[in-house]
Amino acid sequence: MPAVLSLIKDLAVFEKEPDAVEVTLEDLERDGYTVNPLFKCWVAEVEDNIVGLALVYDRYSTWKGRAIHLEDLIVKAEYRGNGIGSALLDTVVKYGHTEKVRRISWEVLDWNTPAIELYKKKGGRILEEWRVVQLDENGIKVYLDSVNNESL
Repeated sequence: MPAVLSLIKDLAVFEKEPDAVEVTLEDLERDGYTVNPLFKCWVAEVEDNIVGLALVYDRYSTWKGRAIHLEDLIVKAEYRGNGIGSALLDTVVKYGHTEKVRRISWEVLDWNTPAIELYKKKGGRILEEWRVVQLDENGIKVYLDSVNNESL
């Protein structure tokens, strides 16, 4: 898990948010190594060094049923272009097929052209008209404050 956390931090730098990672090694170990783990993670190794990862978790679609979400597919910069990302994505898709999921979904930044091209080449459909909506911890607080104020 230390190597996984390091890759997550590398991704944050790549995505221009170097200070955004809040997850800790303890979080990853607790959440990934329980009776009912919150995620599954595969790593890619080159000469005994972890150079990539794919992390997924279960979802449920009201339209499709069981699904998985690919949270991150990360390959260290110096190893990109060598098929490692494809191999990790292949692993995720094979896992989804074995688990009989009806959808595998993930997000990609609109400027990450190499990833977009890989996903399209592999049969992925980019949903341009959809927007990702998130509430971070502060957003949750603001939301709940507005709900509480409305009920007064």
